[in-house]
Amino acid sequence: MTEISDGVKLPQRYWAILAQALVITMSVLDGSIANIALPTIAADLAVAPADSIWVVNSYQLAITVSLLPLAALGDIHGYRRVYFWGVVVFTIASLGCALSSGLNMLVVFRVVQGFGAAGLMSVNTALVRFIFPRAQLGRGMGINGMIVSISAAAGPSIAAGILSVAPWPYLFAINVPVGLAAMVMTAALPMTPLASHRFDWRGALMNAAMFGLAIAAVDGIGHGQSWLMVAVAALGALAVGIVFVRSQRGQRAPMLPVDLFAIPAFALSSLTSVCSFIAATMALVALPFLFESGGLSTAATGLLITPWPVTSGIVAPIAGRLADRIPAGKLGGIGLALLSLGLAMIVLAPDHAGWLNMAWRMALCGGGFALFQAPNNRLLIAAAPRERSGAGSGVLSSSRLLGQTLGAALVAVVFGFTTTQGVAFGAHLAVSIAAGTAVLAMVVSIVRLKV
Repeated sequence: MTEISDGVKLPQRYWAILAQALVITMSVLDGSIANIALPTIAADLAVAPADSIWVVNSYQLAITVSLLPLAALGDIHGYRRVYFWGVVVFTIASLGCALSSGLNMLVVFRVVQGFGAAGLMSVNTALVRFIFPRAQLGRGMGINGMIVSISAAAGPSIAAGILSVAPWPYLFAINVPVGLAAMVMTAALPMTPLASHRFDWRGALMNAAMFGLAIAAVDGIGHGQSWLMVAVAALGALAVGIVFVRSQRGQRAPMLPVDLFAIPAFALSSLTSVCSFIAATMALVALPFLFESGGLSTAATGLLITPWPVTSGIVAPIAGRLADRIPAGKLGGIGLALLSLGLAMIVLAPDHAGWLNMAWRMALCGGGFALFQAPNNRLLIAAAPRERSGAGSGVLSSSRLLGQTLGAALVAVVFGFTTTQGVAFGAHLAVSIAAGTAVLAMVVSIVRLKV
């Protein structure tokens, strides 16, 4: 695989950034919008709230099991091609979701939509590496982080606005015109070198089985399934994982990038990412319970959480520029220290604290998280050989999803063990554990300064 030029020239770079912005916004909004709309969807389709959760779970499961295989396809067939077809599948599936007349039909199209989203996520960061010059890679990561944060902050408001004037299918239908525009815009993305190895179908099946069983085990813990069922799923994931890892060793370009995890900076950055997303997800899942147990309405709770993503959106591009000059271990360590400090301040906040008194604590968390993300992502993707950028991008997305899944499951476990003490106690404990996890991530980040 040959080296290509150091980034694309202007104005193509601007068009490529705009194309990624459209796609990222569409995929991030879809996740947050679906969460907000679950009660409405459940009522309209006349299904139990517990059954409606599959609208979210099916989407997440499809993404998780297909990220690494699609990243491998990006290495073989080109990142732009995988990205384009990801947009196509996502857009068609969005139309299918909008036209769904029952839960089963909606879940099927959400699975397809998840595969499309995985096509986008699997190679998104790899494309950033080919769009921006090496000296501006951190800036590219910062721009991506800013778009994600702004989209996440706008999601609940957009969902509420649409649901106030139209039924829930329009939440998915809105993706269709955006997706069509994104298909055209992907022509601005750079062509990348193609790998010569073949796609590992056996590895793809083992990857799906390993992650599927692992998610089933984690989800079972969070939803109170019997320990026997959880143990069977966990042992199954472990057994498949051992066979999978052994089959990948010695391959020139393994789907499960064991070759990349042999690079200390890459492995430590992946671990730091998992820990940081466990901390952030635990906090963002537990905080609504904490605030509403204190008497706040759902709308007031949403307003109180907003400073986190808004501050992340402001800090992300600044962190991206700093990441091109300051070591990721140092800058990321500072960001994670601020995140842990902010979470500790939330735990120590007085009861019935005013909005401003809580908002600065949330902003501290959001700013610290953004200050960590850009340098961490830059180091992770830069640590991978250029011809393995797709695999590195897949690991980056997989680390985020793994952290989010574990974080949400841990909150469920905490609430399960603290039922007698009340919701407020459980939420405080979950945020406290999140603060400790952020400290662990900070330590791992600083260790990178020694490698």
